[in-house]
Amino acid sequence: MRVFSTFLLLVVASFSVNAGTLYRWVDADGKVHYTSEPPPPSAKSVQEKRLGAAGASNDNLPYAVKLAAQKYPVTLYVTNCGETCDKAREHLAKRGVPHSTVDPQKPEGAEALKKAAGVLEVPVLVVGSSVSKGYAASAWDAALDAAGYPKSNVLPKSAAKKPEAPPAKPAETAPAPAGK
Repeated sequence: MRVFSTFLLLVVASFSVNAGTLYRWVDADGKVHYTSEPPPPSAKSVQEKRLGAAGASNDNLPYAVKLAAQKYPVTLYVTNCGETCDKAREHLAKRGVPHSTVDPQKPEGAEALKKAAGVLEVPVLVVGSSVSKGYAASAWDAALDAAGYPKSNVLPKSAAKKPEAPPAKPAETAPAPAGK
């Protein structure tokens, strides 16, 4: 059964190169699942694997960036909160920091943000275990510098990506922008 599960995972991954994220989780009966959709809140041992050009391989990253990303992964919790969230996205793009983005307007994103930062305000930057609430360029730079990320974008053009566009429309219970 384990061989079949591994084979299935490889098949799903090979066909999902541009799909985004693959989740591995265990249900209440101990059965392991592999899905492209986030697991239910009752799931245990949840593992998330980013697929595609942005997350499948760090082979084209400079060594310093690859090392920092392995030791201190970066997660940006952001919505379409306006200028503050736009600056947050631009900041990471300008420095060339590989990161995952979580939308707290989705239930699983709100739960993850509450767990990471204890608040439902955006933007929030998590670098390893360091949490920066709100956007303050100097605080974000200090956290990224301490983690070993280069001060300027050193990514090859093939690895560079534009800042993500904000979500299309806000949810009714959107997290509030920090400081407002």
